[in-house]
Amino acid sequence: MKAIVLAAGMGRRLVPHTDRVPKALVPVRGQPILTHQLRAYRGAAIDDVVVVRGWCGERLAEFEGPGVRTVENSRFAETNILHSLFAAEAEISGPFVSCYGDIVFAPDVVRTLLDAPGDIVLTVDRDWARSYQGRTEHPASEAELCRVADGRVHRVGKCVGPDGAHGEFIGLARYSASGAEAMVSAWRRLRREYHGREHEPFADSPAFARSYLCDLFQHLIDRGVEVRHADIHGRWREIDTRQDLERAERECDFL
Repeated sequence: MKAIVLAAGMGRRLVPHTDRVPKALVPVRGQPILTHQLRAYRGAAIDDVVVVRGWCGERLAEFEGPGVRTVENSRFAETNILHSLFAAEAEISGPFVSCYGDIVFAPDVVRTLLDAPGDIVLTVDRDWARSYQGRTEHPASEAELCRVADGRVHRVGKCVGPDGAHGEFIGLARYSASGAEAMVSAWRRLRREYHGREHEPFADSPAFARSYLCDLFQHLIDRGVEVRHADIHGRWREIDTRQDLERAERECDFL
């Protein structure tokens, strides 16, 4: 099983911690975020990891070795998570998992995802609201929430809102071979469609060039592709701001 870690972003809200390193190398409880991720993957028998690098990418190259390699998002400063994933398009074949480069999680979170049925499966935290209590630098309005019915995700993204939300997509997803094929096929169609007009809106994003992974999930859902969810109850954290980092140092007892 392969994992693709999306770690190209500049991490502006973690300055000065990200002045000279990418977010994925910011230490939490004495170890870089990426080290925690690699440990969780190995605990779930995932031993092939591809890291998409951008900002301070040479520092991530230092992690290359048995079971870990990197690819470059050369447009990291002008694009977003969706384009980072497809910077690794040659690696996208199922089964694989993708994850944001600024989250930490326990191995059992990965195992829950791997055990869930479906071709595209999102890890969804049912206890999401608890982690936003007192989280003033990254409020709940920025959460990528889901609405679900009959085991399927019907809406996902920052525009969903808390009313009727089932939980928060944590940034960790799994794809079967056919799920990966659906993702790549949709991406290639969209890339042709938006050629020369990447500044135009796509899904919930104001510009295709700055779109999120959730935008592609919603695009597929709207076209009848089944996206399912694997529910968890905490045991993960996003490290997006200095406040997040300070809280993780105190509260992430699963690391």
